Amino acid sequence: MQIQNAITDVKGTHFPAGRRTRVLIGVDSKLQAEHFVQGLVIIEPKGKIPLHDHGTEETYFIISGSGIMTVEDEKKEVGVNDIVYITPNKFHSLENISDKEELKMMFVYAPKMVVDHWAQEKSGELT
Repeated sequence: MQIQNAITDVKGTHFPAGRRTRVLIGVDSKLQAEHFVQGLVIIEPKGKIPLHDHGTEETYFIISGSGIMTVEDEKKEVGVNDIVYITPNKFHSLENISDKEELKMMFVYAPKMVVDHWAQEKSGELT
């Protein structure tokens, strides 16, 4: 059995759009799974995950806060305990609509890989 604390054991990466992403299981993590990646994202007030797509299927589970979820041309408000399933190659984003509260979200995607949009966002290609 392997155990780690999602906050104290995993520093994660801060992204310019206003979020910290911690990969808890999978690529670049102490804990490894064979087929998937799981992580915790904390989106700052008015921060976001920019619009992007990738070849993996993915879920977002909202732990706290609220936001606007966009998948292709569809936008919906999401909040605590909502789960969103995103099929591969669909453009999607998540925006924190609060100017005071963080939005905490857990993601899972498969297959196991590093998705391109992380490097694109860090380089300034996605905003």
